[in-house]
Amino acid sequence: MKIKIINIILMAGVAGFFYSCKVTDTYQNPQVEQDRQDNLFRQKTSNDSISTANVAWNQIFTDQKLQNIINKTIQNNLDLKIALTRIQEADAVFKQSKLQNLPSLDGVASVTETKNSAAAQGGNFIMPDLLVYRLGISTGWEVDIWGRIKSLKRSAYAGFIQTDAARRAVQTQLVAQAANLYYQLVALDKQLEITKQTIELRKQDVETVEALMEAAYLTGADVEQSRANLYSAQLTVPDLEMQIQQAENALSILMNDNPHAIDRNSLDTQVVYSDLKTGVPVALLKNRPDVQAAELGFRQAFENKNMAMAQVYPTLNITGTLGLSSRTLENFFTNSLFYTAGGTLTQNIFQMGNRKAQVKIMEARKMQAYYTFEQTLLTAGSEVSNALFSYQKAKEKESTRLLQIQSLEKAVEFNKELLTYSSNTNYVNVLTSEQSLLAAKLAGVNDKLQQLQAVTEFYRALGGGQF
Repeated sequence: MKIKIINIILMAGVAGFFYSCKVTDTYQNPQVEQDRQDNLFRQKTSNDSISTANVAWNQIFTDQKLQNIINKTIQNNLDLKIALTRIQEADAVFKQSKLQNLPSLDGVASVTETKNSAAAQGGNFIMPDLLVYRLGISTGWEVDIWGRIKSLKRSAYAGFIQTDAARRAVQTQLVAQAANLYYQLVALDKQLEITKQTIELRKQDVETVEALMEAAYLTGADVEQSRANLYSAQLTVPDLEMQIQQAENALSILMNDNPHAIDRNSLDTQVVYSDLKTGVPVALLKNRPDVQAAELGFRQAFENKNMAMAQVYPTLNITGTLGLSSRTLENFFTNSLFYTAGGTLTQNIFQMGNRKAQVKIMEARKMQAYYTFEQTLLTAGSEVSNALFSYQKAKEKESTRLLQIQSLEKAVEFNKELLTYSSNTNYVNVLTSEQSLLAAKLAGVNDKLQQLQAVTEFYRALGGGQF
């Protein structure tokens, strides 16, 4: 009995000694240089921590029909459904990892018959035939002396959180895609409306030029040029209608629906959100889900390296069995109790080089994940700058574009009056001014579209889009 106690104490002492020998590293968040944190954006609205990313999404996108589209997209989009199933998978992996450190416990029932051959009998020693009945439980436990199982659980947890961050990144992207397609659609509607209005005016121009030719003020060439100007406007209609249907189909797919017409308002009713605030650059680390996902990817790679390091060292397994054993069923429950207990320390020899190489592989993957994190953060800062700058420049064009359209409208009017009442002008001047006016009006539509889409991208780039 004394020897048994000594053996148990010895096993516990060995386990305790190895358990105190730490071979894994403690995780720390990836360090970002202060200068890089402070200068992620080229444009800063203020040094205030308030960010547009914290504004409720329905205050950015105030069009009720657009809100309906966004809600339907979030509910039905297939990419988001795929992301949700990945979360479920990662959750199951994480739960599985938490069970790794628990002892195994198995029920065992066996009947073993051993019959020895005649050749095995030697001299006076005769090995009897044996029939043994056994019933009991067996257990085994790997002592996590190097922290391998703990690193496994931390890696699985990082993977689980990473899939949730990836889901939020998909959701944020979907909100931006839905809004951008909707704005593109209403802008195309407006361009089609302007084009059709221009066609009606040019039809009147053709009639006017034909009348002036009959009055000998203009020639047949001027009539044909006028008709060609009309045809030029008419030819843009099919292209605009095709782009409208393509945008509708793209929105339908985004909502996981069959292609259909999209219920929408007009471009003129769209209100551009103007209170754009970047907040402090470091907020991107907390708000951008793709930046969070990249950081968690680094954390997972870090723990995977820890697991590889722990596998280089010996493993300690404790096993035990408790049950009943008897050669006859009659005496099965009488004086048939038995148990076994043992500990095994195993060090792989021939695979040591392979395991050390695995550590180097995991170290390389950890650095790859770190560089991916840095690149994702830089990209996020660049996207914020680009979106804000795009909005600012579109806003700058607004007043100048209005003056341009007003001047071109006057130029068209003056050229037509000169054409009617004076010989000091050429019909080419009328055509040129009309074409310039149409181009300016269509460009004005694009200016507002640029503002709307820049605000959408700015909101997404800051990490908004949360529900």
